[in-house]
Amino acid sequence: MQDVAEIDTEVAIVGAGFAGMGMAIKLQEAGIDSFTIFERDEEVGGTWRDNTYPGCACDVPSHLYSFSFELNPRWSRTYSPQEEIQDYLIGCAEKYGLYERIRFNTEIVRAEYDEETALWTLVSDDGSTFVARHLVLGVGPLRDPNVPDVEGLQDYEGHWFHSARWDHDAELQGKRVGVVGTGASAVQIVPSIADEAGEVVVFQRSAPWVLPRPEYAYSEAVKQLFERFPAVQRLYRALIYLRHEVQGMGLVRFHWVLEILERMLSEHIDETFEDPVLRRKVTPDYRVGCKRVVVSNDYYPALKRSDVHLVDAAVDRFTPQGVVDAHGQEHELDVVVMATGYAIEEMLAHVEITGRGGQTLEEAWADGMEAYYGVATAGFPNMYMLVGPNTGLGHNSIIFMIESQIRLILQAIETVSQEGGRAIEVRPDAHREFNRGIQQRLRDTVWSTGGCHSWYLTDDGDNYTLWPGLTLEFWLRTRQLDRDAWRVS
Repeated sequence: MQDVAEIDTEVAIVGAGFAGMGMAIKLQEAGIDSFTIFERDEEVGGTWRDNTYPGCACDVPSHLYSFSFELNPRWSRTYSPQEEIQDYLIGCAEKYGLYERIRFNTEIVRAEYDEETALWTLVSDDGSTFVARHLVLGVGPLRDPNVPDVEGLQDYEGHWFHSARWDHDAELQGKRVGVVGTGASAVQIVPSIADEAGEVVVFQRSAPWVLPRPEYAYSEAVKQLFERFPAVQRLYRALIYLRHEVQGMGLVRFHWVLEILERMLSEHIDETFEDPVLRRKVTPDYRVGCKRVVVSNDYYPALKRSDVHLVDAAVDRFTPQGVVDAHGQEHELDVVVMATGYAIEEMLAHVEITGRGGQTLEEAWADGMEAYYGVATAGFPNMYMLVGPNTGLGHNSIIFMIESQIRLILQAIETVSQEGGRAIEVRPDAHREFNRGIQQRLRDTVWSTGGCHSWYLTDDGDNYTLWPGLTLEFWLRTRQLDRDAWRVS
């Protein structure tokens, strides 16, 4: 490692999105003022800063997709657009004085634990070094776009880009635009560009289940009610939370809930599409919930347009003029949008992390990404993750999970101080037992039995992405640090 830089901080936080900012705010609240946030970009926001594609919005109601300690009574509508969520995060950074604690344009590329000093040394992309007692990785899995390795892409003469790196200078007016993918981003993009583009071609490997969403704008009277009576807003938030938890019960245990939902969504398809060919194309061939259910009121109507064409086949290869689908049909396209998600399996691969005994995180995760409650991995003292392995959700707000993890991390940090130690790490046996139980439980969920192959699963069928229970269970199990599962030295 290089010489230690002048900057020294008790807690180093990597990432200034919901996770990193929430961690910083709660550190301040706990009286821990020695912390620094390292952010690779020039503004806060994380994925809500990066994703600026047309129609970008959250698929969880904003009154729930926000910090419980920082309610916003003035959300414009049930599912707020990207700009509004980004403004909310900027407002949080300003209110809690985080800007002076953030080192922008600083990407951490290496982190190494020193067993003698029980300190982490971080190295940024420009070679600067920083030392910290505790390391919190708040970058999350939705960081690096997944661009499929498709034959001929380098020979394509048109313009292409990923949805998470939207090119706002791209000319779509009257153009033939291809959208690769039918996940949450694509479902928002297609209706948003249909009026501008001359023709939109959607390439679908498998049809998503589409849930109509209760979309409406909040009146000024409702906003003022929430402002004057925060308890009313908290009750409203709690009702939204409970509704989503009921849906989660079907995913993890009571599959009859999903059967009811599947019948409702199938009826919605039958009522929406008169064309039997199009109806067949949009009807999934797997159980609802196996892949993430997308919420939209305008995706199906967009597919019925004469200038929008749904191809029920993946892209096989690119040609100079367009793409050839898996059925062998060529489509001439001026612009191609890759709405192909993120490289989830490469989470934290951009940082070379070395823990106890010189073991790297890549080596520790050689057989699969595993962490104790998505927070800690054995062999990496004083290192914590937010939105780590097996904390993703298919039914509720990830912000709820983040706040539960933050509370657990705070307890771990405070335990080191209270017990006069220098380092804390999860015990290997507790780590193994926890992850063994997680994988056993996941085998009985719809994600493993629903008849699909989703981005939740590895090529071997393992699921290191999702939490196999309700968020309420996660909250209860992380409310108090299990001292027997942790070792202080």
